Amino acid sequence: MKRGLFTIIGVTAGAVGAVALAPVALTMAGFTSAGIAAGSMAASMMSSAAIANGGGVAAGSLVALLQSAGAAGLSAGAAAVVASVGGAAGAVVGGAADLLSHSKSPPPSDDEDDEEEEEEMMNLLTTKELMPK
Repeated sequence: MKRGLFTIIGVTAGAVGAVALAPVALTMAGFTSAGIAAGSMAASMMSSAAIANGGGVAAGSLVALLQSAGAAGLSAGAAAVVASVGGAAGAVVGGAADLLSHSKSPPPSDDEDDEEEEEEMMNLLTTKELMPK
């Protein structure tokens, strides 16, 4: 198997998988299309952000961005960021798989020594043929 194949597969799967699963992860965290789900991790984040900001959630904060993505889906820029992070994670996993797959293969044979022995044998035969009888 070619070196780097698992890395390429990992980057691709990580990028595609991250973009596809981001909406699911947002919903599970409590950032839904209907708003922040009561008792969820999103509600806890919103409460902390509101306390830190004196009673309101600041526009452009992490909670606001996640809620926007949960309600309307990922924007093109957000999808690019998510794909980049997923691709990087996939590259790490794929690179590790590449290393493991190549470390278990047998060590390469020492072809140079074999070639030198063959050349010596050919020289010996040539020398024998040239010697007078």
